[in-house]
Amino acid sequence: MAKVRVARAVRMPIIVAITALILSGCMNTAGSVRPAQSQRDLDSIAYGRSYAMSAAPSAYAAVPVAAEYDKAYRLDAGDKLRVVVYGQDGLTNTYAIDAGGSITMPLIGAVPARGRTPAGLAADVTAKLRQGYIRDPSVAVEIESYRPFFILGEVAAPGQYPYVPNMSVESAVAIAGGFSPRAQRDRVTVTHTDSSGSVRRSLPLGSSISPGDTVLVGERWF
Repeated sequence: MAKVRVARAVRMPIIVAITALILSGCMNTAGSVRPAQSQRDLDSIAYGRSYAMSAAPSAYAAVPVAAEYDKAYRLDAGDKLRVVVYGQDGLTNTYAIDAGGSITMPLIGAVPARGRTPAGLAADVTAKLRQGYIRDPSVAVEIESYRPFFILGEVAAPGQYPYVPNMSVESAVAIAGGFSPRAQRDRVTVTHTDSSGSVRRSLPLGSSISPGDTVLVGERWF
């Protein structure tokens, strides 16, 4: 019995010491743990902030591609515009560019739009409204819908279709139901018309098209 008591007396301090060490280690570990970083944070560390922004553009409120496209876009017949004259509900409306290339607004009548950018047209409308109608007008022009494109030839459903910004030849073919069995599938002919005239080019499927373009899918000969 004496030996058992001695053994217990020796073990107890050892057990207490080990327990203390374990507890102190857990406390240190808990204090050093950091919240897990998101994938975007890790991408930012590894590749830089620009990569993280491109990987999750919505988180950084990036400018939509369509808005950037609109800035340089040249208007023409068939485009529908939202013209906003701030504080003037009677003038704010949707206007279609007619066959003559103009929009017609109350008070100021016809305003040439063909070949103008949205910002350029807004400046023209502003200038006309200043001529005895509104002392200090503020005008914005946005594209509500683009003029359609046309696709002809060896596709399932040739015809006229609404244009979407940054559209490619391949997506235009898909909208028209895809290639017919006899279609030439590597290149198409695209006719683009603007204020300087018409240009016809043979383009691969990945090429972009513009509003009003005509896409012709040819027939293969073998």
